[in-house]
Amino acid sequence: MTRSERALCVSTSTQTRGGIATYVRMMQDTELWSRWQMRQIVTHRDGSAAAKILAFASGFGRFTVELLVRRPDVVHLHMSSYGSFVRKALMFWTARVVGVPSIVHVHGSEFDVFHDRLPPPLQAVVRATFTHASAVVALGDRWAARLAVIAPAAHVTTVPNGVRVPGLPVDAREGGLHVVFLGEIGERKGAFTLVEAWAKLAAEPHLLADAHLTLAGDRGGDRATALAVARDVADSVEVRSWLSPAGVDDLLAGADVFVLPSRSEGQPMALLEAMAHGMCVIATDVGGIPEMIDDGRSGLLIPPDDVEALGAALRRVLGDADLRSALGRAARERVLADFDLDVVWRRFDALYRDASRA
Repeated sequence: MTRSERALCVSTSTQTRGGIATYVRMMQDTELWSRWQMRQIVTHRDGSAAAKILAFASGFGRFTVELLVRRPDVVHLHMSSYGSFVRKALMFWTARVVGVPSIVHVHGSEFDVFHDRLPPPLQAVVRATFTHASAVVALGDRWAARLAVIAPAAHVTTVPNGVRVPGLPVDAREGGLHVVFLGEIGERKGAFTLVEAWAKLAAEPHLLADAHLTLAGDRGGDRATALAVARDVADSVEVRSWLSPAGVDDLLAGADVFVLPSRSEGQPMALLEAMAHGMCVIATDVGGIPEMIDDGRSGLLIPPDDVEALGAALRRVLGDADLRSALGRAARERVLADFDLDVVWRRFDALYRDASRA
């Protein structure tokens, strides 16, 4: 390794809540981080508006010093929509002024919607940022096609999210059937649709007699609890706050079914983690999810906002242990084949080398 192989990772804090933080934490444990003497620049963290402004101001100052003093070979910008795009675009153009190439990694589940709502001058900024990036990383072919429409001249490439695959899961879990939801408890992730579907299953006591549902996440926990009470399923529904990475591992290791009925997604890390644990998964046919799940083989896909379809999918897997096992095994095999972190970091190593040689 030469001394010149240096990179900057610009992202939210790894202590924030969400998929980007999870992804960066995992990448920190790969050889990519040491091979490129990677340093992280934090531009966002959870907290008050003042704390967020301070995080960006501090991060931008450190970023400028790193560019001028340490002179990295490549900058890796983890970007979402709205404020995240504004922050990363400012840093992208700063790096470009001093001649450091940048890779733009787009995570936002609604980035195309965000772009289309911008006035034409700001759409031009998005297009120029993508066009002048060494590479624009999309989380799947569907997202790559959408980003290519935004910036036809950009070098858009696909690199999936990656996860560490744990040891072989235990085939038989004790304590009854356990269904899990992880993420922001709100409308976009379909959390309330899940509670409504669960309540419909309550009319079939044999299904829920030995099953319980856990929703773990932030924001809408009180509303989910109130809905469970109103639908008379509070005895079988537990609502928990946001979990630490260790807490997520423990929850997934002891669960049977993972459900993510989102309205929009990029390539959700929580879903990948559940698949890596060999869980039976149910998710919606949105964003990059269909490229993760082969419907009927490695999971079940349903339309968003469809209580009946979600209820039917839950009914199928709760009542069929062989189906749960088969879907879980295939999900784990899919992760091992296409989403293993050891494969993904090597893709970025190649992108860094291409950018630094250009």
